[in-house]
Amino acid sequence: MKTTLKILLGVMIVVVVGIGSVFYFTKDMVDASDGFFTAIKNKDLDKAYSWLSEDFKTSTSIADLKYFVEINGLGNYQQASWSSRSIEVGQGEISGSVITESGNAVPLTVKFVKGKDGWKIYSIRKPSAGLQSNTNAVRMPDEREAVSLIRESISHFALSVNQKSMQAFHDHIASIWQQQFSVDDLDHAYKAFYDANIDLTVLDELTPQFTISPELDQNGVLLITGLYPTRPSQVNFEQKYVYEGLSWKLVGFSANIK
Repeated sequence: MKTTLKILLGVMIVVVVGIGSVFYFTKDMVDASDGFFTAIKNKDLDKAYSWLSEDFKTSTSIADLKYFVEINGLGNYQQASWSSRSIEVGQGEISGSVITESGNAVPLTVKFVKGKDGWKIYSIRKPSAGLQSNTNAVRMPDEREAVSLIRESISHFALSVNQKSMQAFHDHIASIWQQQFSVDDLDHAYKAFYDANIDLTVLDELTPQFTISPELDQNGVLLITGLYPTRPSQVNFEQKYVYEGLSWKLVGFSANIK
C-alpha cells in the first residue's frame, strides 16, 4: 500500500513540475502579449507594431492593425487571461481572453516566433461568434469571405498580367512565398499568360463559383478550387492560403483557361 502511494505521489509531482515548466517557459510570450496590448490601450500603434514578427509586418500594415483593433474592441484593453499555453523549439502559442474595460471578454489565440530580439507575435486569431461546425484551430472562412479571397487574388494577378510584371501580385502573396520566389521568378512561371495577351481584369465584375467546398488540409493550408462561368472560354482556378498575421494570405496559385 505504501509503495503504491509513493508511486502515485511521484506521478503527481511530475505532473505539477511539467505544468510549472510550461508556465515558466511561456512567461516571456505572455510578457510580449502584455506589452503589445498595453501599447494598443495607450494608442501607441508604433510601439504595438514593434512587438510583431517580420513576417507579420510584411503581411500587415499599421492601418490593417488599427482596423483589427477597432472592429474587435481591443482598444479598451484592461487585462488578459491565458488558459492555454504551449511551446516548441522557436515557436509558441497562448489562447484565452482579453478583458476590456467594459467587462467584455474577447477570445484570442496568439502565436509567437522567437528570434534574435526575443519572442515576437506571428499571428492573432479571433474565432467567429455563433454556431460553428468546424473545430479546426484556424477558423474556416465562410463562403462570402472565400469569394472575397479569390476575387482579390485574381484581381492582383490580372493586373500583373496586363502590366507584364508580377510586382503587384508579389506584393499581395504571403511573406513565406515572397521569401521563396522573387518577382522575376513569378514572371518566368506565368510568362505564358503574358504571351497570350489575355485581359483577365474582366473577371473583376464576375463572381467565382466553387467546384468543391473550401477545405483545410492537415497543415492548416486553405484550398479553394473553382471556376468563372465565362463563355466561350472558362477560367478554372486552384488557390492555396495560409493564415499569416491577421488574415489569410495566398501561398499557391494555379489558373487555366479552357
